[in-house]
Amino acid sequence: MATTSSQPPIRRRKSAEPDEVMRMMWNGAWTGAVVSSVYAAVQRKTIIFANGGFCDGLGALGQRLACLFVLHAMTLAKQGVKAVKWSAIATVARFAMQFAAQVLLARLLGPENYGVFGIGMVVLTLTNVFSNFGFGWSLLHRKTVSEEDIRFAFTWQLVVGGAATLGLFLLAPTLSVFFHEPRVESVIRWLALTCVISAMSSPAGNLMHRDLNFKAAGLIQIGGYVAGYLLVGIPLALLGYGVHALVAAWLVQVTFIALGSFWAHPHSVKPLFHYAGAADALQTGGTVFVTNIINWCLNSMDRFLLSKFANAHSVGVYSVGYNLATMPSTLLMGSLQPAFTAASSKIQDDPNRMRTVYMQIFATVWVLVLPMFVFLSVISFDLVKFLYGPKWLDTGWVLCLLFLSVPAFVCLGLSTPVLWNAGRKHHESLLQLPVLFLGVIGFYYSLPYGIQAFALVAALLVVGRMSLVCWSVFQLLGLSLSDAITPIVRGGGFSVLVAGSAYLGMFLVFKENSPFLSLMVSGILTILTLGFVVFYWPQTIGLETVAMIARFFPKITVMLTRNGK
Repeated sequence: MATTSSQPPIRRRKSAEPDEVMRMMWNGAWTGAVVSSVYAAVQRKTIIFANGGFCDGLGALGQRLACLFVLHAMTLAKQGVKAVKWSAIATVARFAMQFAAQVLLARLLGPENYGVFGIGMVVLTLTNVFSNFGFGWSLLHRKTVSEEDIRFAFTWQLVVGGAATLGLFLLAPTLSVFFHEPRVESVIRWLALTCVISAMSSPAGNLMHRDLNFKAAGLIQIGGYVAGYLLVGIPLALLGYGVHALVAAWLVQVTFIALGSFWAHPHSVKPLFHYAGAADALQTGGTVFVTNIINWCLNSMDRFLLSKFANAHSVGVYSVGYNLATMPSTLLMGSLQPAFTAASSKIQDDPNRMRTVYMQIFATVWVLVLPMFVFLSVISFDLVKFLYGPKWLDTGWVLCLLFLSVPAFVCLGLSTPVLWNAGRKHHESLLQLPVLFLGVIGFYYSLPYGIQAFALVAALLVVGRMSLVCWSVFQLLGLSLSDAITPIVRGGGFSVLVAGSAYLGMFLVFKENSPFLSLMVSGILTILTLGFVVFYWPQTIGLETVAMIARFFPKITVMLTRNGK
């Protein structure tokens, strides 16, 4: 920030109390290019003040945004921003590859093969709850980690993972009889190997997340998917290996990630069965285990019941729709939740900072993520016709309903770290028990009505879980219902614009009977509508959302503040 001879010299501070910062800001303590200057201050981990008037071009929105920039300087270090950027890049790359590979494999293999694999994955995910007991996850929540902590976690992850692999291998024949599907026996036995492999890699993976080394973690995830699905899965599917092409792809992916994680963050593998901190690790691991059991019931109950009472074709149709709908949220959660967990653990003793960061995340999810998935819900049927072909038309209803629940799922996943880091580890599981009970009843009575009813119940369950967990977080952070309503209303308004634009595009090309043309016209109209509103009235997205954008795209934020004067 430049000064002139008529201005007093710049005064630099390394930190400032929020109240003092707000007072100085509102008294007009900034000059010229305030946004870019504050962003530069963030990068230097300092806050720069200068006497003088505000730049007239920034207007009231720019003045208020500058306040949030200062809070940003105190809540998110440069390393954290860089970590999330790398995580986001890896997420986009993985999403693109996963999307392309899954579409091609679905066309090659059809619903029947995907159904058999889906039954095996339901069993595997439950077994992984036991094999990944939580010892590795406990490393992420510790303020300091010793070599003994790592050795203890690795030793018991190996023991529990090995036991899970052996147990699942021996139970495979019984499980195939239970699901009335003989083909699933060999699938389960091969997938059982991944229990011990993923359990062994858990400590190294969580240590990378703890160090905010999301560049390495992201590249490893990308490499695993390339090796598993692009180099193994698709070629085997083309050669006619059916469901075992999916099994082989999964095995290769998990093995690659395990080896890559240990290479990126090597640690001692010397066994340690007990030490002074064992009780604390067991307590955290036990809490993770109970929470994961409940989460498995809530997330996989629909596919478990379908696998038991429906045929492989129905399971395949539902599983592909479920996977496509949750793929973006799963990738987002896999990259953002560890970053937010690690970052929030460092500011868990400062509720004001936690409140600011959490509300920016909450607002961004509802203002930006919700409209995006409303658009995807509207175009679901055209999307299925274009991507998968006529064999998968029933998947459209699954996509349509589950897409609408994705923002709630993301919000849920980014709210739980707050409870954990605040010492309320049991709240997540306890709060969701009533939803689990209602879900069992809902899925049971929806069985006669097919996969559409299952998808509706699954979407409502996610919304119910999110509501309870967010309510607890709001109470913990001293937030009110009105704090939540404002961004939700903003997102609802944008969602109406998005839905209207998408339906208009579909109507304009209805007679052409071309899913691709419908998707293109709907997408272009939606982008133009939202772009016009945000560019000319940026204040409609709210200060918290603008502040979150500013963390990663400061130049865009400067443009928004100038337009919002």
